[in-house]
Amino acid sequence: MDAMWALEEGSVRDVMERLNRRNRNPRAYTTYMTVLARLDEKGLLTRKREGKTDIYRPRLSEEEYREQRAQAEVDALVDEFGDVALTHFARQMSRLDSKRLAELERLARGSEA
Repeated sequence: MDAMWALEEGSVRDVMERLNRRNRNPRAYTTYMTVLARLDEKGLLTRKREGKTDIYRPRLSEEEYREQRAQAEVDALVDEFGDVALTHFARQMSRLDSKRLAELERLARGSEA
């Protein structure tokens, strides 16, 4: 996803070239094709056909993705551990400085609206 956010739009080859530049062991085209197809199936990318080439774009910004991912992780923790997880979150909150705590409270109120 980092490569797609950086590219904003690209083909399998674009992603492959970008990522293989920094890998000691370059991956095959078919590996990237499979990963991008799976990300499309999961709703993280959109795919459009241009001639014989599929062009992919992120459906969510990095910030939107992080927000959804964090929500899912917190929900899973609370579902699995209930009050124990909430107790740990409360302890973490009590350690924050007042400025950061106020900002988090403002963000939480904004997301409820």
